[in-house]
Amino acid sequence: MSGGWFITGTDTGVGKTRIACMILAALAQRGMRAVGMKPVASGCNVSHIGLCSGDAELLLASSSVSADYGDINPYAFAPPCAPAIAAREANVEIRLDKILLHFRRLQQEAQWVIVEGIGGWTVPLGDRLSMPDVAREIGLPVILVVGMRLGCINHALLTASAVRHAGILLSGWIANQVDPAMTRVDESIIDLERSLELPLIARFPYQPPDGPCKRLPEFPLHRLLP
Repeated sequence: MSGGWFITGTDTGVGKTRIACMILAALAQRGMRAVGMKPVASGCNVSHIGLCSGDAELLLASSSVSADYGDINPYAFAPPCAPAIAAREANVEIRLDKILLHFRRLQQEAQWVIVEGIGGWTVPLGDRLSMPDVAREIGLPVILVVGMRLGCINHALLTASAVRHAGILLSGWIANQVDPAMTRVDESIIDLERSLELPLIARFPYQPPDGPCKRLPEFPLHRLLP
């Protein structure tokens, strides 16, 4: 069996990288060849190989196969801003064919490719390209990470509606608490289960932002695989 998932979220900073790393670790524990991909990243740092995304480096560290960084993160930008703005300032056009080329390379190296989006679902990547276009062409089912905080029900419903409108399969959703002070978490999850009409794959408590791939809980991979 081979395949993968496209990880999207209700917003930026909701734990997409953490969830992607957990899935990669769970696949590796089953002896499967799995690799992560971050097609577009902003807020990158200068390294000996050029600009590198911290998220992409964590995905690479959690992968069970070695891959070129350029395949994992083909578009890296330094400014911590929206990717379309960062690309425009760098005089770079984010091209779908280039992203697909690197995705196909990763498919040749691994049984499973876990692709992490940037920001929320409908992020523009340029004048004629958006992240939903990338997800549609990659063709992987989507996992929605809901950042559990005040306002998340509205954000989750809007995101799920947009994914469905794009004609892309939603495998399920994950409740990831990002606000330790959020109240009525259980009640919010119950309401989301009823309203989203999607399987709740997993629920994870708040974790301090000291590295999304540190002290990872076990991911219930059996809820995704037959």
